[in-house]
Amino acid sequence: MSKKDWLNSIPLRIGYYPAGFVDGEGSFNVSIRKGKGYRYGWQFAFAFNVSQRDKVILSLLKRYLGCGHLKQRKDGLWSFVVENQNSLIEKVIPFFEKFHFLSSRMQRNFSVFKKIMTLVSTGRHVEPEGIKEVLKLREKLNEGRGRKRKYNLTDVLFPKEKSSETIRWTK
Repeated sequence: MSKKDWLNSIPLRIGYYPAGFVDGEGSFNVSIRKGKGYRYGWQFAFAFNVSQRDKVILSLLKRYLGCGHLKQRKDGLWSFVVENQNSLIEKVIPFFEKFHFLSSRMQRNFSVFKKIMTLVSTGRHVEPEGIKEVLKLREKLNEGRGRKRKYNLTDVLFPKEKSSETIRWTK
């Protein structure tokens, strides 16, 4: 089934219900992992997730998006998570382009996440300038949520101990 056929097969009353739920409870995330085996010492991880005690709506999202997985924490909270880059680009983004968010917070986060995933789809996120762009956009993602990131822009671009490789790509 083509992307257009897949999206058109979702009834509007069904698509807008989980989209509205995600508008209040969902999150688009970009995290950074540090490691010696990564080309520039850092690797990005991209994710969309939504959590809830009742997994019915999460199962509906999984069914209609056709990707992701459900997991349950020890405290009983369920999460629907999509981490696969192709699924984020080909399923999650088109779904929420069709079934829009109403809150300005989620509209902004989705817009920033789409820009980041555009860099990913072109492969720019693994090159020095693309890494900088992703990091700058990431700073805008989920702003004002009161959460501290383990690594921020200055940790990656201006690490305390600079290797010769890091010095080359931060110039």
